[in-house]
Amino acid sequence: MADEKLNSNPKEKEPSERISIWFFIGAVLFVYGIIIFIASLPGVSGSEGAQHVALAGLHAGIWWGALLVVLGAVYVVIFRPGKEKN
Repeated sequence: MADEKLNSNPKEKEPSERISIWFFIGAVLFVYGIIIFIASLPGVSGSEGAQHVALAGLHAGIWWGALLVVLGAVYVVIFRPGKEKN
């Protein structure tokens, strides 16, 4: 009976798969990218009443939003849980 208690440690039964922190970082980057991209869309229309910004024509928010969406998607795909390791 004492031997059964020693061998009944739940940590020793089966190694549980841990989710990488990079998966969550990728998800956050993806969500922030979508938010920045959507928030920057009104600036593309070129509202006349807005204050003049020197490089507004580059639409930095659109580019940063798109970059974060792509980077977040790459991290989510690479570090997704349940992925078979080679």
